[in-house]
Amino acid sequence: MAQTSDRRGALVDRLLGVAEFTHAHWFFGNLYEAVAKIPDRVAAAEASPGLPRSPFGSGSPGRYYAPIAPLSAPAAIAALVAGWNRPGSRTWLAVAAGSSTAGAAATVYLLRFINPGLFFSPQPLSEMRRKPLLKKWYRIHAFRLTASAVALAALDHARKTGRGSGA
Repeated sequence: MAQTSDRRGALVDRLLGVAEFTHAHWFFGNLYEAVAKIPDRVAAAEASPGLPRSPFGSGSPGRYYAPIAPLSAPAAIAALVAGWNRPGSRTWLAVAAGSSTAGAAATVYLLRFINPGLFFSPQPLSEMRRKPLLKKWYRIHAFRLTASAVALAALDHARKTGRGSGA
């Protein structure tokens, strides 16, 4: 029984490590994006000669996020499921999974409804059409940034409070 408990504890620790890494990647990437005003630059950029504007084109952060960001919410949810027997960290794991899921949902909304017209239309939108979309993008992005920060902090708390509790 102790061996099963040790394996489960090791699994939870690994999942917490993956979740923390992916959320740190997501948080600091999102923070850089906002501070450097990357969306303003990408939205106003012309397509490269002979190439359409695309999620993985020049200047787009898509290449940076695509390999790791999709793992954030599943890793937090998996840590919650695997760590459910850790009463001291259960609440923090639930907060992390909920925040991560909320941030992922906001990301899906941006990817589906805002980004295509704003960043990937054949030509950049006029200033008049671009500004309201960018304003909406930044509001949703602030929510994503907050969700990733809350998830990252909750994961850290879960790791600290989960040590030595009935895993």
